[in-house]
Amino acid sequence: MGADNFRATLAADMELGAGNVLLRLAEHGADPDSPRVTFDVDVDGIPAWTPLSLATLTERVAARADWFRRRGVGWRDPVAVYVTSAPDVFLNFFALNRLGAIPALMNGNMPIELAAEFIRRLRGVGVVVDADHAALREHDLGVPILGDAAETGTGDPDQAPPHYRHHPEDPVAITHSSGTTRVPAAIVHSHHGLFAAIRAVRLTESRPYGEVRELSVLPAAHAAGIITVNQALCNSYQLLYLSAQGGPFASSAETILDAIERWRPTGVFGFAVTWSELARHDLTTRDLGSVRNWFNTGDCAHESHVRRLVAVGSHPAYTRQGMVDVPGSKFVDMLGSTEMGHGAFRISHRLGSDNYDRCVGKPYPFAQIALLDVTTGEEVPEGQVGHVGLKSPTLALGYWNDSVNTFRTRLGGYYLTGDLMYRDPDGNYHHVDRASDAVDLGDGNWLYTALSEERILKHCPDVRDCTVIAAREADERTVTEVLLVLAEDADPELDRSDQVRAALGPVVAATLRRVVTVPADGVVMGPTGKVRKFLMRQRLLADVGATASTG
Repeated sequence: MGADNFRATLAADMELGAGNVLLRLAEHGADPDSPRVTFDVDVDGIPAWTPLSLATLTERVAARADWFRRRGVGWRDPVAVYVTSAPDVFLNFFALNRLGAIPALMNGNMPIELAAEFIRRLRGVGVVVDADHAALREHDLGVPILGDAAETGTGDPDQAPPHYRHHPEDPVAITHSSGTTRVPAAIVHSHHGLFAAIRAVRLTESRPYGEVRELSVLPAAHAAGIITVNQALCNSYQLLYLSAQGGPFASSAETILDAIERWRPTGVFGFAVTWSELARHDLTTRDLGSVRNWFNTGDCAHESHVRRLVAVGSHPAYTRQGMVDVPGSKFVDMLGSTEMGHGAFRISHRLGSDNYDRCVGKPYPFAQIALLDVTTGEEVPEGQVGHVGLKSPTLALGYWNDSVNTFRTRLGGYYLTGDLMYRDPDGNYHHVDRASDAVDLGDGNWLYTALSEERILKHCPDVRDCTVIAAREADERTVTEVLLVLAEDADPELDRSDQVRAALGPVVAATLRRVVTVPADGVVMGPTGKVRKFLMRQRLLADVGATASTG
């Protein structure tokens, strides 16, 4: 069977979903010995950087399924997985789904205290940890620690039970939000929901020209990580998944660049913070010619970072000499969130692209979007900012053990994503901020922190990244602080206040308290790499109050 016919067969298989990809690939006769997934760490004695076949992946998963079964884990049992390495995440994810259990995947960068509270709220049956998170054993979790992740591969694969048969709405994973405002929320995904975008888009779109080798630097314990692995397996793409961590969540820029030069991927997956990290470097000095596509999800990426990336890499083009690689790559921006299950919008940028200003493009065909006035539930007119409402088969089932917030985020049949956008006359959507971060300045004026950051980066070319924090004081006065992370060759003594004010515009600039240059680690981030603006707003208000009391 040809590759396209095989993909069509998978797309039509309604038993196939996020919880049984390995099983259904085998049942459809996929090549068990072709290389599929590579990790940069050892897997059960298999050296790092060794490509794992479907047969090896299935055998290692079966060993873990037996290990969990011997510890009493079964159908519908939530099990927390709090580990660092990507194979410890994915192999245990597949193993628990083989039993019909529900893996609760936790980002390894979540602080121990938050992790303990997350597990208590989960009310599962046990936890798997690794050596990096052994301190969790000192906390009262309400459930036992089943063992160390290094032990899970010691089960007998021949003794693993038959694969549980999933219903489309069965829960197959619990992941978590970024935790920017509170303890990360536990979000539960269904068998079909977490596979819906793969079925609707990834298995039906044209297969790229030539060999496809993808590199993921997404956090493995994220819905986007699961989707990336499953779509690569179903498309027979080779995938390298990095575990080496640096910064708040993402692999360090040096690690990523070294991996690109070593492994020669054609595509790279990451979050917005990844591209900010890469933008610190002179990318023209690295051999990035293999990269044709950069794939972003989560927050939309900044123009200043995208332009640096599309200037490197290559893409195939037809010439009189036939198909050749020419300079310049493509950046695919897919705004999404954990609750959305997959990015709902998509826009592509190349050299010469000029459709920025936080434009996130148009929705995927499977996503129905409405921009809503949440006070009336009605849609806002074109050009007016509204709350994003989403109807999509990719949506998570809700928040685990939290029906209050599950239903609080629903309005008129839509899921409220927490994003603010407007639609332009061409039908493109523009993201201006998260609803929790925007501030009403009165008289029809709003302060949108994300849009402000975009404009500062565009007006200040020697600023690598920035964060805008806006808070309302008790007397209703709004105060704003701008934190700048400078490029390595920028002058740290230069006062950029006037540039920042010009970028913000007079109404927002009138709220500006100060512009501060900070180091790269001077911004508080959550485990998934998002800025914790809620916490930083509290600090800003405390600082303003202290200044006023001593002034």
